[in-house]
Amino acid sequence: MPADELDARILALLLEQPRTSVREYARILGVARGTLQARLDRLERDGVITGYGPRLSPEALGYRVLAFVHLEVTQGHLDATGRALAAVPEIIEAFSITGGGDLLTRVVARDAAHLEDVIQRLVQVPGVVRTRTEVALRERVPQRMLPLVREVGRDAAAGRTP
Repeated sequence: MPADELDARILALLLEQPRTSVREYARILGVARGTLQARLDRLERDGVITGYGPRLSPEALGYRVLAFVHLEVTQGHLDATGRALAAVPEIIEAFSITGGGDLLTRVVARDAAHLEDVIQRLVQVPGVVRTRTEVALRERVPQRMLPLVREVGRDAAAGRTP
């Protein structure tokens, strides 16, 4: 079921005030607590809300280097290689992709030497044929969902569905 205007308002509030109680969310939105809880349960069940918890800064944890590592994988080994990559703690995300390479990973490291060590570990993962690394210099747009949620709300209010 696509998100409606109330769903978008709930999601925006969750993003703007993540540590507020369900009772307070209901009060702010002017809906019954049971209605709000039912909406939250549905949004979780539908996979819109995928988790709760703090967003952490790898940089503040001492991992000051962010790199995107493209991996070329032996044909037919994508799933096994992906499972093996999950054992590398410095990989904080990985996606199968089209274009130049088969997997795109987001990797953090303490410094350039540590990044080299991580890349050397990646090259040794069975199925990895080649890597290409791009180091991020500065974050220009932080990870965000609020503008998208607001757009969903505007679309729902206007009767447009994705």
